[in-house]
Formats: sequence, C-alpha cells, structure tokens
Amino acid sequence: MLLRRDREAQADAVVSFMTADGAVALKPQLDAAFGGDGWVAADIRSAMGAVHDVAAEGGRFLVIGVRDEAEGELGAARELIAEAKLSGLKVILLAESLSPAAMHGLMRAGADDFAPLPLPPSALAESVARLRSGGMQPFGGSSSRNGAVFPVYGAAGGVGATTFCVNLAWETALEVAKSGKQVALLDFNFQYGTVATFLDLPRREAIYELLSDTSTMDEEGFSQALADYSGRMAVLTAPMDVLPLDIIGPEDVKTMLDLARASYDFIFVDMPQTLTHWSDLVLNESERFFAIMQTDMRSAQNMLRFLRAVKAEDLPIEKIAVVLNRAPRFTDLSGKSRARRLEQSLGVEFVVRLPDGGRQIAAACDQGAPLAKAARGNALRKEIRRVARGLVRSVEAARSETAGAR
Repeated sequence: MLLRRDREAQADAVVSFMTADGAVALKPQLDAAFGGDGWVAADIRSAMGAVHDVAAEGGRFLVIGVRDEAEGELGAARELIAEAKLSGLKVILLAESLSPAAMHGLMRAGADDFAPLPLPPSALAESVARLRSGGMQPFGGSSSRNGAVFPVYGAAGGVGATTFCVNLAWETALEVAKSGKQVALLDFNFQYGTVATFLDLPRREAIYELLSDTSTMDEEGFSQALADYSGRMAVLTAPMDVLPLDIIGPEDVKTMLDLARASYDFIFVDMPQTLTHWSDLVLNESERFFAIMQTDMRSAQNMLRFLRAVKAEDLPIEKIAVVLNRAPRFTDLSGKSRARRLEQSLGVEFVVRLPDGGRQIAAACDQGAPLAKAARGNALRKEIRRVARGLVRSVEAARSETAGAR
C-alpha cells in the first residue's frame, strides 16, 4: 500500500521498509533528496507494483531499508532489489545492525550504494547526487555512438511542434533506459525556444558563450551547456536572451551535431519555424525530419511552401515525415475527408496522425512536465509513445544491418 502520493505528481523514488510507515522518520532527508512529492513509500512485500509504476513514469531510484536479519525480510528485500534493477532503477540500501554476510547478500542482489541507519543528515542526498551524476554518461565518454538525428519543424506557430519534440524525446529516453543508450534534446530556436519551459529547466549563460564563440567549441564546453533532465536526458535549452538565428552558421551547426552524435544515440532537435541558412544542413544530417501541421488553411499553405522549397533546392524530401496534429477522430467523417484532400493537395501521406490531447496538454506544458509524468493516460501521449518505439526499433534495425554488412 502506498503511504503518500499525489497522482498528478511525478515520483522519482520508491522508499521501501518492512512496514509502509518505516519511511516517516526519514521524511526530512527524503524530501531534501527527492522533493516533497518526489517519492512514494511502500512496504517491501508489496512494493513491486510501485517499482514498476515509478520506473514507467521515468523515476530512477529505490531506497530500501532493512533493519532485521529475519530470512523473510532479507528474502523479500533481495527480490525487490533484483526487480528494481531489471526495471532500470538505482538502488540505495539503508541498513541497521546487519551482519557482513547479510550486507554482502543484499549488495550482490544489485544495490548501487549503501548508507547506515540511523541516517546521517546529508548522507542520502549525497548518495542520490552521486548516483545521478553517474547515471548520465559524461559527454564525450564514447566516440563511436553515431547517434541518429531527428529534427522537428512546425509549419506554423501553435501546431504543436515543440510539444511533439519534447515528448518524443522523453518517450524515447524511457524506451531505451534499460539499454544504456543516451538521448539528447537540442533547442535550436535561439530566439524564442520553449523547451526549457516545457521541462521546467533553467536557461544557462553557458549557452550564449557557446554560441557566440563557436571557434572554441569542444566536447567539454558543449557538455557544460547541456542540462540534465531526470538523469535520463541531456537538454540544450535556448539562451536566456533573444539572439538572431544567424548567430551561428552551417559549419557551427555541423560541429554541434557531430559532437552530439558522438556521445548520444538519439538526438532530437526543435527547429525554428523560420528557415535559416543552416536548415538544409540539419535536413541532410537527419535520419528523419518531422514536419508538423494542422488541417487549417494557414499551416496547409505554409507546408506547401516548405515542401516546394525543399524540392527546389533538391534536398532529400524522402527524409521528411509529415505529421498531422489534432487529427480528426475516427467518427469525424467530414474531418477525415478533409485530411485526405489535404494529403492529395500536398502530394504527401501523413506518416503520423496525432489526436487532440485536450486541456491536459496545455496544463502539462504549464507545469513543465512531459505527458508521461503529467498525463500518462492521454491519447496524445500514447500515440507519441508508439512513434518513439517505432523510432527505436528502426534505428536498432538499421544499426544491426550496418554491423552485419561490415
């Protein structure tokens, strides 16, 4: 049984003792480490469901407390630790008066760190911080990832491009969490980018320094400009101040993408609506270029202009996947007919049709949380998760085919 949880809040940790109220005495330390709404408590014997829920929503930790060497408690603790590791969670073991043999057994079950009970004031927060920093591979730690780039472009303002990009990146991060693959989200709208707002992340001054002097750009400087989101995704937010889109050129963008591809497996780019002198480079570098529109005349005309520009410049139009947001429902026959006529007019097929998520979408954006955290059951979230799983499978298949050819 869960001790406390606001279902609209996202928990980052499960706290488990033999009895569900065993975590009450540690509430100050738990709040300091995870935030007031960042943890849930459950007794060891019935915590499997909580572990699965928290892992599915992007949580990262199991804090398990053991005070008795009774075989029943130790056995339940070992099973819970093993299940948490299979779910991709980091495990912090809190133990009191255990023998070396009992401690050894629990650590071998998969615990990542240990702290004694009674718990020193800052011990838990330090352990969490240490595991968080170790959970995201340092940028530049691997030069052989050859990540896939997925830009997202909105044909008009308000069509949902940033919402789609942010949530697609997060769903992909959740999908590959157990495989060790890394995800990066880059906001290339240097004027009014809102990725930071959608994820409730601070905008860093280092980003302006990075963009204003790209001649010194290297892996270390690029890494310092990235923000960590929940230990699962690296994010390059837009700068604090409004900057001209031509503050960087094609060579600078190529360098940034190369640096990202070297250390991340999936790179999502939120593109500005305005076409720049480096937009074609991003299209050429991409694995698939998502272009989002609605059925209204404004975005339809803009999409037509965009596709004409791509054809005129002889760019790889086959990489473009046109996405219809707020697509008509199954029972909306007139809306479906309008969508078919729109496909014929544009000469494309809608690769993805996103349903209207309703008021929950705006609420999630205002809260600064992905839909997986703020509205798990929303229809839009489910469709984006389906798209993310398809991307992961396609990239893995392509990598396997390449490796087989070699």
